[in-house]
Amino acid sequence: MKTNFTADQRSNPLMAMMEENLRKCVHCGFCLPSCPTYSVSGDERESPRGRIYLIKDMLEREGAPNKEIVTHIDSCLSCLACMSACPSGVNYQHYIDYARHYVENHHQRRGFERFMRMLLVYTITHAKVFKIALKVAKLAKPFSRFFGLKISNMISMAPTKLKTAEITNEARIYPAEGIRIKRVGLLMGCAQNVLRPSVNEATIRLLTRMGMEVVVSDGVGCCGALSHHIGKNDIARDSAKTNIDAWLKEFDQRGLDNIIINAAGCGTEVKDYAYMFKDDPAYKGKAQKISDLTRDISELISEHQLPTVKLSNQPNIIYHDACSLIHGQGIRLEPREHLKSAGFEVVEIPGRHFCCGSAGSYNLLQPTMANELKDRRLALIGEVSDSNKVSILATGNIGCLMQFASGTDLQVVHTVELLDWATGGLKPPY
Repeated sequence: MKTNFTADQRSNPLMAMMEENLRKCVHCGFCLPSCPTYSVSGDERESPRGRIYLIKDMLEREGAPNKEIVTHIDSCLSCLACMSACPSGVNYQHYIDYARHYVENHHQRRGFERFMRMLLVYTITHAKVFKIALKVAKLAKPFSRFFGLKISNMISMAPTKLKTAEITNEARIYPAEGIRIKRVGLLMGCAQNVLRPSVNEATIRLLTRMGMEVVVSDGVGCCGALSHHIGKNDIARDSAKTNIDAWLKEFDQRGLDNIIINAAGCGTEVKDYAYMFKDDPAYKGKAQKISDLTRDISELISEHQLPTVKLSNQPNIIYHDACSLIHGQGIRLEPREHLKSAGFEVVEIPGRHFCCGSAGSYNLLQPTMANELKDRRLALIGEVSDSNKVSILATGNIGCLMQFASGTDLQVVHTVELLDWATGGLKPPY
């Protein structure tokens, strides 16, 4: 792709990197059929290739972007399916993240939009505040039709029941059963431990059963993904620095073999810490170390062996690939292999994989497109569940889990909950 950046613009290392990334695009169009928003709209501006052109023009011209460009940047899910499809190696992930940061710094949003974005950042990423917000949302459900689309959608997605977490984010060590083979740190997550604490509980039971000591380190909180993906990079970097410092303190004092993450979106973010701080002399090496230590729970299991399967007559399950796992981290086979080795028959969803519409806070900020994508995905899931008499849908990300649960009567569970159940743990909750 031809670019027209000035010499002054190219003197900025970040802009120079953006230009180098842009020039890899050969206009082949392979990304178009992989893009969920393009599949719905048929508008090239709603495709990765179209957004690349729009963002290039925005960066070359500098100054405040026009409303059209902002609209198309905002409508991107960051599902990264385009990166899996791209034959030229364009890193769309970093490109769209930079564009969002640029928009955040150069575009004046309406007051309600600014309020919504800050509400999400300071609510979802703080467990105590999030719990209060969910209780308020529960009380407001009967009146949701009186609110605007975005607010009513937020209220409707709030679960009617919240299970009290048996395991909190407070520092604690969970000893391995038998001979210890590893000492691993677990990211508890911010939203996940409020919405679905059973995921972390199942993870700890499974890992300790496998002979791993699990550590919840003091000071580790939100990974920063939610803030990062709406352009608030300063907040995201602060969250990342806090986590890096806390994990490295644990590493230096008592040792850590890995950092384990069971929320695919968080895993993609933490693995990208090395890139986030590549130009920061104080944190470059530290961030690289944390990224190198980080594993998705499915990767860690693949490096070892599941405990003895104790469950019999396991039900068939449908498996949904979380975008941040399959595209963001390139993990596709491992979860399926683990489920099959635990005795589950894995039923595939027909057709090309598309995002469920969750995408972090996307379903709250872009409810129309998010609901369309959810409905499309659930229609395909309904076909295979009916024909195969399947009642369980499994995935590896809390966002996908909550998105599907808001639109289906199927039991929606995390993969690790099934693996824990099959090897002697608790049956996943409905």
